[in-house]
Amino acid sequence: MAITPQTVLRFVAGAAITAAVLFLVWYFSSIVVYILVSAVLAVMGNPLVKLLSGIRIRGWRVPRWLAAFTTLVVIWVVLAVLCTLFVPLFFNKVQQLASLDFTAVMNSISEPVSRIQYYLDELFALPESTFSLSEALSSGLCSMVNFGSLNTLVSSLFNVVLSSVVAIFSISFITFFFLKEEGLFYAMVSAVFPERYHENITRALDSITVLLSRYFTGILTESLLLMIAVSLVMMAFGMHTVDACFIGLVMGVMNVVPYAGPLIGGVMSVCIGVMTPIEGTTVGHTVLVIVASLLVLKGLDDFVLQPTLYSARVKAHPLEVFIVILIAGSVAGILGMLLAIPSYTVLRVFAKEFFSQFSLVRKLTRKI
Repeated sequence: MAITPQTVLRFVAGAAITAAVLFLVWYFSSIVVYILVSAVLAVMGNPLVKLLSGIRIRGWRVPRWLAAFTTLVVIWVVLAVLCTLFVPLFFNKVQQLASLDFTAVMNSISEPVSRIQYYLDELFALPESTFSLSEALSSGLCSMVNFGSLNTLVSSLFNVVLSSVVAIFSISFITFFFLKEEGLFYAMVSAVFPERYHENITRALDSITVLLSRYFTGILTESLLLMIAVSLVMMAFGMHTVDACFIGLVMGVMNVVPYAGPLIGGVMSVCIGVMTPIEGTTVGHTVLVIVASLLVLKGLDDFVLQPTLYSARVKAHPLEVFIVILIAGSVAGILGMLLAIPSYTVLRVFAKEFFSQFSLVRKLTRKI
C-alpha cells in the first residue's frame, strides 16, 4: 500500500490520540488497574455465571445478578483460602527476623566469610586493614533490620492494608457489574472510539482476551510448578517444611517478574537459609544447597517453560520480548518489567487493527 499524505496524517493523528490515552491511563493508573483486574476476574468467572444462571428450580430461574454475586463470593473465598495458606508463613519470617541474633549469625558464617576475605585480599592485593567483609556484612544486616526499620515496616503494612481494603471494595463493585452485564467492558472501551471503529475494537478485545488469558494462565502455572519443585527439593535436603515452603513461595511469586524477579527471590532465599540453616549442617552448606538447587531449577524453567510462555503464548519473537522487557524495566523498574508483556500485547493488537498498512506493524503482528 502506497504511503500518501492522508496516510501520514492519519498515523500522526493516531499517534497523538494514543499518546493522550496513555497519559490518561498513567494519570489514573490506580483506577485503570481496578478496571483491568475486574475485567480479568469477570472473564474467569463468566463460565460459572452462565452455569448458575441456567439453573431452573420448579420453573424459577436463577437471576443473573444472583449468579454474578455468587460467583464473586466464590472468587474471593478461593483467594482468601490461598491467603490463609501463605500469609502465616510471611509473618512467621517477619517474627524470626525481628528476634534474630546477628552475633550468632555472623559467628556461624565466620569461616566462609574469612575464606572469601582471604581470596579478595589475594585477588586485589588489599592491605589487611583496608576492607573487612565480615564488618561490612554485619553493619549491612544491622542497618537493614532495626527498631526503626521494623516501625517503618509496621506503618507500611498498615498503609498496605488500608489501600487493600479500598482496592478490594472497588474491584468487587466493578467485577459484580461486569459479571452481571455481559459485554459491559467491551461497551466501556468502545464508547471511547467513534462508531465506525467499533468492529475493530471488538476484534481487538477478542484477540487481547485470548492472548492474555493464555499468558496469565501459563505464567501462573509456571510459578505454581516452580514453587512446588523448590519446596520439595528443599525438604528433600532436610530443610524444615515451613522454611522450604516459604522459599518456594518467594521463588514462585518473584518468578512472575521476568528476569529480575528470580534473582531477587534467590537473594531472599539465601538470606532465609542464613537465618534458619538446615538442621545438622552449617550455614555455608545450606547456602550451597539453596544456590545449586535454584540454579538447576531455574535453568530448567528458563530453557523449557519460559520460551513457550513468553513467546509462543503471546505470539512474539523471544528477542522481541526480551528487548521490550529491558525497555520497560529501564523506564518503570520492576513494575515496568511485570507489565511489559501484557502492555506490549495490547499495543500490538491495536496496532494491527488500526495501522496494518505500515510494514513494521505487519512484521511485528504477523503471528497474531
